[in-house]
Amino acid sequence: MDNEVTMQNNPVYKVIFVNQDQVFEIFAAKIYQSDLWGFIEVEEFLFGERSQVLVDPSEERLKGEFAGVKRSYIPMQSIVRIDEVEKEGSVKVSEAKGGSVSHFPVPGAPSGSPKS
Repeated sequence: MDNEVTMQNNPVYKVIFVNQDQVFEIFAAKIYQSDLWGFIEVEEFLFGERSQVLVDPSEERLKGEFAGVKRSYIPMQSIVRIDEVEKEGSVKVSEAKGGSVSHFPVPGAPSGSPKS
């Protein structure tokens, strides 16, 4: 029961999104729909504490990219998935491969060439 209360008070979100042909997997304490139409706001980025000698280059790259960032606005169409998880894991950057990641369809977007 105490674990449920703790999780509700301090939620952790795993956000997976596409950015320039790469898939980013980050963890944050706060996410919500932005006042900027079509964006998700992500705040309080969480990076796992490392006591190991080995350094993950992917995690170090993301730490550098988000260093000093108070809030990030991510376009909704770039979001692949958002999960509420029990605790943060290791962040990742990977290449988007052929058919493994696709953009969410946006209503009202043109679906082809204009008809005459």
